[in-house]
This record gives sequence, structure tokens and C-alpha cells, in this order.
Amino acid sequence: MGNTANTVNPGSSAAVASTAAAAAPASAVHPAGAAPAKAVRKARIVLIGTGGRSEMYIRAIFGKHSDTAELVAFSDVNPGRVEFYQKLIQELGAPGPVAAFDPADLTAFIRDNDIDRVVVTTPDYTHADYIVEGLEAGADVVVEKPLTIDAEGCRRITRAVEETGRNVVVTFNYRYSPRNSALKEIIQSGVIGKVTSIDFSWVLDTVHGADYFRRWHREKKNSGGLLIHKASHHFDLVNWWIDDVPERVFASGGLKFYGDKNAAERGLGPRPERGTPDAGTGSAEKDPFALDLREDERLKALFLDNEHFDGYRRDQDVFTAGITIEDNLALVVDYHGGPILSYSLNAHSPWEGYRVAVNGTEGRAELEVVERAAVLHSTDKKTVVDPSATPVEEEDAVRRNGERLVVQRHWEAAYEVPIVNGEGGHGGGDELLLSDLFNGPGEDPLGRPSGYVDGLRSVSVGIAGNASLESGLPVRTADLGLGTDLRRTPQTRAQ
Repeated sequence: MGNTANTVNPGSSAAVASTAAAAAPASAVHPAGAAPAKAVRKARIVLIGTGGRSEMYIRAIFGKHSDTAELVAFSDVNPGRVEFYQKLIQELGAPGPVAAFDPADLTAFIRDNDIDRVVVTTPDYTHADYIVEGLEAGADVVVEKPLTIDAEGCRRITRAVEETGRNVVVTFNYRYSPRNSALKEIIQSGVIGKVTSIDFSWVLDTVHGADYFRRWHREKKNSGGLLIHKASHHFDLVNWWIDDVPERVFASGGLKFYGDKNAAERGLGPRPERGTPDAGTGSAEKDPFALDLREDERLKALFLDNEHFDGYRRDQDVFTAGITIEDNLALVVDYHGGPILSYSLNAHSPWEGYRVAVNGTEGRAELEVVERAAVLHSTDKKTVVDPSATPVEEEDAVRRNGERLVVQRHWEAAYEVPIVNGEGGHGGGDELLLSDLFNGPGEDPLGRPSGYVDGLRSVSVGIAGNASLESGLPVRTADLGLGTDLRRTPQTRAQ
């Protein structure tokens, strides 16, 4: 089942932080009459994958958590992006560049350099390879969601964890957002009774949603589609909120807005292959769906300037051919304990955020979050691509950015639950996650730290959903062959 109060999950950040909290040898010399001091050995970390998400970890290691963690090396197939971050760490105060190595040499580098932890921020389809290799080489692993994209990856990771006894942390930062923690507290308190059903709707706007159709995510073989890459966050929240395990999934969906066929049906006419013109200043009229990398200094330096190394284009047009993922999705999920989840995802909404309603035997809790109230077409300012990672304020007289949690018991008036303001990315979740990751969470009655089993449970919904999309039939997670019973919590050295 899910997390329980005051219990450290297998593969949790408490276990990952244990290296940094190691005590000095008992024979160490201490001042007379003083208690033995603990010498902190910094966790030795390598970061594999130098795309946009890796910057969060780099700034944490060279900033707030420099006393517990040490970045030993970068690894990426693109040397230009490695150089980008080499420059950044020196801006952050590093005395010089750190080591860099080819991803093919990961095992040797871990063993030769006493590496404690591998942080994986590579494309989703590579996660299983690097997780397994890191574990087998003797390191713990921290991985961005999703854990992996298919059943074979799940089996390989499960086998590696069980054989090595090492730990995997999946960085489910949305658990740490105060608004999501507040909903967890309401459900856990029993004020709405036993949960019977959940209605969960997530909308991505025409900037952030469109971005998944520009990048490598647009091919399902790379990302598993939005049911894996994006919705694994959402399924994890539900699993965690109700402390239950998904058992059966029925899905429906398709590519309804993006892609060349939809563009042709709406009469959009010929489209360029990418948003950044090859020469000149571009068209006179700004296309709101085009991403011109030259307009964003960071994206230009990280991606456009380094295309010649690997040919990767960060700005593909969202209405061109080759997209194999869905932009509209709906699921029904049956849970082991009885609750039913109805879930929907739309990737071309005019606003961005989510609505959750949790029905119980004694009442109902409703959470509404607006991360960007509107995307206003403008030619004179840069638009933030991801409002969940970089909070924004957009003017809209009707819809306001913000969050609201309302509880109503049967036969009683509704009341609003105060939510602590979350500072930073993902509703304040990023900073709290990093603190747990590098310092250890201690006792957490909400059970927010997550291990590989939580990762398996979240992707099991997406994997089953993709299978259901293909077959048109419900799919049981137990039939996926993920390598373990999702209802059990295996023991590792984290416990």
C-alpha cells in the first residue's frame, strides 16, 4: 500500500541523505569534556543529463546544500551543454570546472571515483538504463519523473534494486507543494470520511502544453506520451493522497489539436519545420505557437548554440508531421481499496492549472489551482514556457492565479482551508524536495519522500493507459509484469 505515517520509504531521500550525515570515526580526537562532533562527509554526486531540469540540482549543490553535497562530474552526449553548466558553476562560486565523462563510461567512473549518488535528468527512454547501471556500479540513484516508460524498464529496475539493495528516489516534487500537502492532510484526517471517488482534471496551456510537441517528448518511443511523462506526477499525487494502489485502467484519447493533419483540417496552411528562422529576423507577424530560441538567452545558449553536436532541435513546429503522442486524454482507474479515479488531461487550454475533487463517505474536498490564468498574445515580451516551474502573473479580470481548498461535510456549510504560501517552482515543492533530498526528511507524517515503488505505481497507470489506448479495453496493472506486486513495500537498506 502507500506511505504510512512516520515510516521511511524504501529508496527514500532519508536513505539518500545518509551519506552526508555519516559520523566521524570513534577514535577522532575531541576537546576535553566535549561531546564527540560529527564530521560530515559530503555526498559525492555525478549528474547525467544536462538539459533544462538539471539546473535545479546544480544550483542546490553549489548553493544552499553545498555543505552536504559535492558535484564530482557532469555527463552528457552533448559537450556543448556540459560546457554551458561548467560556466554556470563557476558563476556560482566553483573554483574551477568539474570532471566530465561520456555516458558510456558511467560504471567505470562511479567505481573509480567513489561516487555515492547518480542524479538522472536525461530523456525518459534512457532512465532505466542509467538507473540500473548506477545501482549495479554501487551508487544510489535520484531520477526525475517518470521512473521509466515501459514494463520492461520497470522489471529491470525492480530486479536491480532487489539484487543490489541500493536506493532509488523519484523526485515527485508536487507532493511537497503546500496546497497538495494540505489536501493530503484533509483526507488523512478523516474529515470527509472514507474516500469513494476522485475527479481530477489537468489543463496545460497553449505555451506549456505546446512545448511537449516541440521537443523529444512528441514521440511516444521517447517519452511514453503524456500519460507517462506528465501524468505520472498526477497519478502519484492520487496514489499518495488516498494511500492506495491502482489496479485497473481504461483510457481514451488521441491527437486532436496539434500535428499536421489537425493543422490542415483547420486551414492553417504550410508550416515551418521549426520556430527559429534559419536566417534573418523572422516573419513580421509573430506566430504564437512558434518558439524562437534566439529570444530566450538561456534556451539559445543551452540548445540552439549546441545543435551542431547532436542535431537536436528544441523548437520543432507543433503542427508538423511526426507527432505520435496524444494531446487529449481521459482515464478511469479502479483502486485496490475501492475508490475510483476519473482523470482528464488537455494540452491546448487557454489557461493552466488543475482541479481535484475528492468524494468521501462524510463529505467532499475540492482543490483548484490556477498556475497561469491566461496566455495573452504579445510581441513585446517573453512568455514563460512553464508556469509551474517559474511562477507568473498574467492579467485576467475573471480568472486569477492562485489556489483554493474547500471542504464540505454532509449537512454542513462549506469552509475554506488556509494554504501556506509556497515559494518557488512547482507551488513551492522544489525547495522542500531538495531539502529532504540533501538533508534527509526526518519524521514526515505525510509520507512525502518517495522511492522506486512509488515510481512503479505512478507509471503503472500510464503504461496500462497506453495499452488500453491500443486495445480499447481495460487493462489490469497486475497483468503488466512490472516485476513486483504493487501492493507490497519491499525492504532495502533504507530501512
